[in-house]
Amino acid sequence: MNDLAINSVLSQMRALRAASSGIGPASGSTPVNGAAPANFSDTLKGALNSVAEGQNTASALATRFELGDDTVNLSDVMLAGAKSQVQFRGAVEVRNRLVSAYQDVMNMPI
Repeated sequence: MNDLAINSVLSQMRALRAASSGIGPASGSTPVNGAAPANFSDTLKGALNSVAEGQNTASALATRFELGDDTVNLSDVMLAGAKSQVQFRGAVEVRNRLVSAYQDVMNMPI
């Protein structure tokens, strides 16, 4: 591989990293694609809504399977339940870390 190809790959990696972190490639505070910068509460609400949606989907699939819907496989039900469980455990872990960080800040001497 020549230097031009390596530089191209590095620039693509940097662009993907910047896009995934929500910052533009030129400056640290420019939003990507003209989108509004995301704040913490909106991000947290979106994540919790995603967890709730996953649980609702898993529950609906399980109900359809229990009622004898031929279009729903047992593997689909089990996979949706496992995804829902992983999402919920992740949300609980985030909550635990946020509470711990809050307690750390509140216990700091002034």
